[in-house]
This record gives sequence, structure tokens and C-alpha cells, in this order.
Amino acid sequence: MKNIFHLGKGKVTTLHELFIEQLKDLFSAETQLIEALPKMAEAAHAPALRKGFEDHLEQTREHARRIEEIFQGLDAGEPTGKTCQAMKGLIKEGSEVIHEDATPAVKDAALIAAAQRVEHYEIAGYGTVRTFAELMGYDAAVRLLQETLDEESVTDKKLTTAAKKLNAKVPVGHAVAHA
Repeated sequence: MKNIFHLGKGKVTTLHELFIEQLKDLFSAETQLIEALPKMAEAAHAPALRKGFEDHLEQTREHARRIEEIFQGLDAGEPTGKTCQAMKGLIKEGSEVIHEDATPAVKDAALIAAAQRVEHYEIAGYGTVRTFAELMGYDAAVRLLQETLDEESVTDKKLTTAAKKLNAKVPVGHAVAHA
């Protein structure tokens, strides 16, 4: 059977091993986002959306730093050596949006949708590793992961607010039936 975790140690047998692997995956996700967010900001037409992407870039750098801090606290080496395939796919979809021939308002709506997919992936990942850390009594990691999880949730809510405001300016394209 293939070892999907790529730990290099054979069979994964402990929650700690899985925790470390999941953190590496999240670190990869964050580092990929650090490269992608400036492109999303550049593609955004609404100034508030552009600023939101720029602000989230700084927050994303902090999220990666927190994962490094967790690795240091656990004496677990470096959080590198894994590529988050899910984030790679989400960023690829976001890149397609950036290059789409669309009106500015439609492109902004599509960028928000792509960004929310990313946030939902991160919320799921951080919630999982935070729970693992709780189960193992890694209190410092729990605190750092909860802080990141809270920030990701706030970002998702900001994106929802932006979507409601900006998407109201996008032509619907067909008659809306009122029930």
C-alpha cells in the first residue's frame, strides 16, 4: 500500500505523526498563497477587494510563521518537504479566474469565490490540526492554531460581506423571479 503521507518512516501509526504531516501540508498551502495573493490583488478591480488581498498576504505570512513556531516548540525540524496538492489546485483555479476575459465586476465576483474556496479549505485544515493538538496536550500549538483559525474565519466573513456588496453590481443576466 502506498504511503500517502510521505513521512519516509513507513506506516503512520501515531496522531503526532499525522499532526506533523498535516502541519507540513498547511505550511505548503500558506507558502503557495504567499506567492498567489499578490497576483489576486493585482487582478482585483475594486480597491477594497485589492486591499483585502494585500492585507491577507501579511496575515498569511504570519500563519506560516506560526507553523514554524509550532515546529520549533515540538523540536520537529522544518515544516517543509511536502506540497499541498489541494492548494495547488485551488490556486490554479484562481489563476484561471485572473486570466478570464470578463468585465471588472464579474472578475471581482469570481476572485471572491476563488478566495472563499481557499479560506474554507484552510478553516477545515486548521480546525483539524487544532483538535489534534488539543488531544495531544500541545497547549502552545492549540493557542497558535486557534488564533490562525479565528483569523481565517474573519477573512471568510469579510469575503462574504464583500461578495454581497460587490456582487450586487454584477448584471444578473436573466429575469429574477420573486417567490
